[in-house]
This record gives sequence, structure tokens and C-alpha cells, in this order.
Amino acid sequence: MLDKPNRSVAAAFACGAVCLCVTAWPARSQESASPLLRQTTGVAALTIESALERAERVSDGLAAADAAARGKRLLAEATESLRLPDISLDLREMQFQKTMVLPLGDLAPIASRFGIPDPVRIEERDWRLRPIATLTMPIYSGGQIPAAQQAAAAAARQAEAERAGEAQTQAMRVIQAYFGQQLADHAAEIRRGVRDGMQRHLDEAEKLERGGLATKAQRLQATVARDQAEREYQRAGYELRAARATLARLLRNDGMLEAKTPLFVLSKPIGEEAVFQDAAHNRHPQLARVQAQIDQAEQGVRLQESRLKPQVFLFGQRDLKRKDAMLTDSDWVFGVGLKYTFLSGSDRPRQIGAAREQLRQAEEGLREAQNQVAIGVIRAWNQLETARQNFLLLDSSLELAQENLRLQSLSFREGQSTSLDVIDARLRLGAAALERAQAAYQYDVMLAQLLELSGQIQRFPDYAKLADKVIAR
Repeated sequence: MLDKPNRSVAAAFACGAVCLCVTAWPARSQESASPLLRQTTGVAALTIESALERAERVSDGLAAADAAARGKRLLAEATESLRLPDISLDLREMQFQKTMVLPLGDLAPIASRFGIPDPVRIEERDWRLRPIATLTMPIYSGGQIPAAQQAAAAAARQAEAERAGEAQTQAMRVIQAYFGQQLADHAAEIRRGVRDGMQRHLDEAEKLERGGLATKAQRLQATVARDQAEREYQRAGYELRAARATLARLLRNDGMLEAKTPLFVLSKPIGEEAVFQDAAHNRHPQLARVQAQIDQAEQGVRLQESRLKPQVFLFGQRDLKRKDAMLTDSDWVFGVGLKYTFLSGSDRPRQIGAAREQLRQAEEGLREAQNQVAIGVIRAWNQLETARQNFLLLDSSLELAQENLRLQSLSFREGQSTSLDVIDARLRLGAAALERAQAAYQYDVMLAQLLELSGQIQRFPDYAKLADKVIAR
């Protein structure tokens, strides 16, 4: 135990070290920051708006979804010509043999005079080219053609909805990674400030110990505190490295990217929950996708039912090389045809029943998806409000931590508190600052999730611009 004069000197020395820690934490120190934190050359600064735009351009998932949507649109356009006639050319080079037996009947006696046997047997063997053009045009398909057209259009809508869903999911990933990097950057900065302050405190404790003004136990306390702060700082540095690599990979960037838009919070609620419920019901891509599946299932039922109905069509055929025609071949043919299947091995009634069950499945799936989306909106809206209120309430916690550090520093200077009290106050200030940054991150992620559920995540940068609370670096 030190006597009172020695305690006063040690207290003043330690207080100065802690005060240096406090003043050093908010600002970056080029001398003490690691190369990971100091690196700024060759780093591209991106706002959240430009990051989302870049993701839209470079995402492989979106490129695949675009290709799928284009393919479905082309298929839908292809069905528009189903009512046009089919014209085909049947070209055959063939060797044939034709045998005919003609009984002469009453002419047999006369033919026998000329050596003609009865019956007359005629054989012909030859090579011939048989080009025949055929035209077929549907008049009535029983509903197959409109069912196919509308099913293809619904499939195109489904692909568009899946593309929109992929875009929403991709934007959500980018927002999480973008503000995750911001949070990791703030955490590393806070941990660095604590580490630097603890190192200064340890340096001063060692000087006091050499001068006989501090005990070995006090110096060991400072060493343990510094080592703990160093471990926390190293961990924060690796987390920041991972966050930066994640964002760079998402945006297909070889170098580092600097998140320019800060963590933000809107101090007022962004709107009523019912507004987002209505938007989700009308705009959520998942609901649009399932609705398109219902439309396809309805046309599937219509298609199966059409197989119980007759088909009417026009047809025409023309021989393009009549000199090689058989005796039974016509020069040209034109007419109207009707086709009706009386018995089929495919069991058409059960096929219709299966199609109706698929429709029922899709309808039930839509109701379930609507319920899940509604639950998601409720959760996201409430978690958003929780994060907003937590952030605002943490202002008082941060203010209290700052005041507590000031009082502990004064008390230590007067010999009324220990070095551990000041260290603890300093750690509480860092924890309060980190908790506040985490609340802002939670707010930003929940805002993105609420906008994603309501099908309007593209509005996220607009909310970022309206923010009246930011955590700037």
C-alpha cells in the first residue's frame, strides 16, 4: 500500500494516461493503427446506392435470372403463332415395286387370241422422287391453343417474379455486407482506441513502479488490461478483414472497397405497419411468383379438359412431281378434317383430376406464402422499432459512460478511486459506443428486411439520405 503522497502522484500519473486514452479513441491514430486500418490508397469509396447499382450489374445470380426470364418471354412469344398454318415438305427418294393382277373376265377369250393370259399380272420396279407439300391449319383445338398461350405467359410472369426476388435477395446481401463492414470498422476503431489507452496506462505504470510510486500488482493489472485490449483489437481487425473481403466478393471487385454511407437511424418511425402490409401483399415477388404458378395450373386444367373435345382443322396437299406419282396418288387435296379420340390409354379423367389437384396445391401455397409474408412484416417492423428506440436510448447510456469516466478520473486524481475504476469506466465507454453502433446496424438491416418483404428494397438509399442520426467515422 502506498502512502498518501505517493498515491496522489501515482493517481495523477495514471489519470493522465487514461485521459490520453479517452482523447485518442474517437480519432484514428496513424501511428498506432494497424496497416489494415490505415490502408487508404487504391480503395474505391462507394455509397450504398452505387454499391446496389454495381451489384445489379455484376451479379451472376441476377444474370442467370435475366437469362431465365428472357427464355420464358421468348417461349411466350412463340405461342402467339400457334394458330398459323403448318407448311411442311415431305421429300422421299424411294425404290418401290408394284404388282397388280387384273382379271379379264369376258375379254379373256379375245385376249387369249393375242397371247395375253388371264388374269393379267403387271409388275413395276423403279426409283422415284416423291416431293409433297402439306398444309395444316387449326380451326378449333378444344381450348388447347389458348391454354398453351396463357400458360406460357404465366410462366414468363413467374420468371420475372423470380428475377425480382433474386434482385431483392441480392440487394439484401449487399446491404448486410456493406453496413457489416461499417460496423466492423467502428468496432476495430473502438478496440484500437481502448488498446492504445491501455498501452499508455501500462507505460505510465511501469514508470511509477520503477520510481517506487506504484506496486507490481498495479503494473500487472495494467498489463492484463492491455493484453485483453490487444486480443479484442486483433479479433476486431480480422473481423474487419473478413467484412471487407465479403463486400468485395459480392460486388466482384478485386481490390478493397470503402463504405461511404455511414450507419444511420431515422429518429421517427418510417410509417405504419399496415402500409407495409399492403405493399407486401401487392408487391412481394414471392407472392407474384406463386400467383403465376396458379395461373399456369389453371391453364393446365383447361389443357387436360381440351383433350376430351374434338379438333377441327383445314388441310391441303400438293404433289410437286406428278410424273412420278403412283396411280392412286392425287395431284392435290384440300379439305376440312375432324379428329376426336374416343378411347385413350392415358386415362384423361384422372389427368384432369391431377391437374385440378395441382391447382389446389398452388392456391394453398399462395395463402401460406401470404401468411408467412405478413408474419415477416410484423417481425421486421417491430424489430425495426426496437432498434430505433434502443439507439435513441443509448444516447443517455453513452453520455452516462462519458460522465462516469470524467468523475472516476477526477476521483483518481484525488486518490478516491483506484486505477481499476478508471480502466473499468474506460471500458464501459467503449462498450456503450460499440453497443450504439450495433443498434444502428440492427436498424439498417431491419429496415432493409422490411423493405424487402414489402417489395421496395430499391427505396433503401432514399431512407439513408433522409436519416437524421448517423455514426460518422
